[in-house]
This record gives sequence, C-alpha cells and structure tokens, in this order.
Amino acid sequence: MSSSQVIEQVPSIPANYSRLIARELELQERELSRLLFATTLTSAQLMSEDTLLTPAQQVQIVMNGLRISKDESIGLRLGKKLTPPTHGALGFLANSSPTLLTAVRSFQEFIPTRMSFIEMSLEESGDWLKCYFDLKLEADNTVFRTILDAASMSLLACIEFVLGRELFDGHLQFSLAAPNYIERYAEFIPCPVEFSCARNCLKIPLALKDIENVSSNHENYVIALQQCQQMLSQLPDDTFSKTYQVKKLILSYPPGRLSEDAVAELMFITKRTLARRLIKEGTGFRQIKEKIMAEQALNYLRDTELSVESIAGLLNYHDSANFRRAFKRWYHCPPNDYRDLLKSTYFE
Repeated sequence: MSSSQVIEQVPSIPANYSRLIARELELQERELSRLLFATTLTSAQLMSEDTLLTPAQQVQIVMNGLRISKDESIGLRLGKKLTPPTHGALGFLANSSPTLLTAVRSFQEFIPTRMSFIEMSLEESGDWLKCYFDLKLEADNTVFRTILDAASMSLLACIEFVLGRELFDGHLQFSLAAPNYIERYAEFIPCPVEFSCARNCLKIPLALKDIENVSSNHENYVIALQQCQQMLSQLPDDTFSKTYQVKKLILSYPPGRLSEDAVAELMFITKRTLARRLIKEGTGFRQIKEKIMAEQALNYLRDTELSVESIAGLLNYHDSANFRRAFKRWYHCPPNDYRDLLKSTYFE
C-alpha cells in the first residue's frame, strides 16, 4: 500500500528503531544479516549511533522482521517499546511539555526529525481532539499495518505519560480493514479500536487537552525545543512535502518578512503552482505562516522579558494593536494574560 504522496528516499531515520526490532526478535550479532537482508547495510552500521536509514531501508527491515518473527502482530509488540525516550530529543520535549496539548503538538511538529515518513495533523471537532497520522510509504499492506500499529502506540505512549494513566476514554481509528489478529489489540490498547475508517486517527477527549503534565520542566522543555528546531532545520529539503519546504524557508528569514510570492520564487515555481500543491496537502501559505508566527510569538512571551510592543516589532507588525488582535485569535486571550498564565504554569 502507498500513500498518495510518498516520501523521498533520503537517509533520515535513526537506526535505533531497527535495533529495537533486533532486540524484540532476540537476534544475536551473527544473525543481524537476516534483518538487514537487501538493505545494503552492515551490522556495524546498524550498531552505529550515526547511521540514518532511508524509508525504503526501514520498510525492508520491517519486512525482514515480519518474516523472521512469523508474527503479523509484531507492530503491537514493537509499539509497546516505543516509549517517549526512544525518540531522543523529541521524546524529551514531549515529556517536559507543560500540558497534554503541548506534548501532542510537539510530536506533530517534530516527528519528521525521527520518522520522516509520518505526517501528523490536529483538529478540534465536537468533544474530541483528533490526531491524524498518515504514512508516506511504499509498502505492502502487511508492512504498512505493522508500521501503523507501532506508530499509533508510540503516540499513545506519549499521551499516557502526560496523563499519568491509560487513555481508556480515547478512540483509535485505522484506515485499513481489520487484520486476522484483531483480538490482540485489546492486549495493548486500552481504548476502543475501529477499522476501515476514512483516516488513521487517535481521538482524545477534548476536556483533557489542558491537563497539566506533572513531569513538566520549563528549562528542559526549552533545551529540547531548541534541539528539535535545530534538527528540523538541518533535514534535507527534498525529504518533505511542499508544506515543510515552505516552513523551512519562512524560518530562514526574519519573522513575518517572507511573502507568498517570494517563497514561490525561491522554490522556482509560480505562486499559483505553490498554492495548488499546498491545497493538495490540506493547507495554504497563510495557514502555514500564521502557525509559525503564533509559535514564535509564544516563544518570545515564554522565553524572554521583551515587551508586547517589542515582540510585535520583531514579528513585523507595524502596529502592536494588530499583533494583539492576531494573538487573541491564535490563543483566545491577550498576550500579557497568556504570559501570566505561562509563568503560573511553569513556576508555581
């Protein structure tokens, strides 16, 4: 099975996920070649912390793991081990986030630094916070499902860490039909699971989104956020969709300075072509720019003592009143009130 948009074959996936597969299969060093069959990787490369895999290599390793295990439900077993710490700085960021929503947004924004073939989006709808996750892979249904099982459980582990309990009141939906091992989901996932749905989605009760993380640490959060931002900026441009390319270009210039015309020119396409490609990815230039501006405004409020007027200037607002209106649209309260809320959240 393949997604409508498949990720480019650029090495970007840390080898630690494949080492986790090897450990789950209880392979010895002399047996690692079976797991690495048809990948061109050596055992030494697999054991190196510096090795990055292409999506195709990761798919092949998952395929090999399925053949070795003879267990189609191995994705659930692997997902159980994909706790936040296995994701490096991303897991550290999620674990130190102040609220559940912040932790989920951290995964959404920075999952490409660990799993470049996963794309997440969030939506508040009715009584739910919906976390959509799509795989941009070329793989058969069995491999696709294995990776999907593991990825969904990894997101679930992040959420449950912040909650301090199982997400029994959530709802997990898969786009694929029910597998032969459907009864095994209840062993690993505490909430109801549904198949043959329109999209892959983990639904969280909206009332939980502002739950505070008892393990939150402001200093650790800032350090991890900086690390994740640096890693995201260093990833190859052609690894991602047009959305990510636009994000990186906007972040490469002073806040608020880059127009849609300028971005299109820098990407060597017309403004109309850029708009059409972003629409296919479910977004638009203004939406991307607004999200970045909102995040930058929040970072300045949280991490500096700059006045609201100074922050407005840094974000290229010529009138601080316009910035205050924009901020209230983003976060539903004035910037000074939000700063006070952040201080009480982090330091009380």
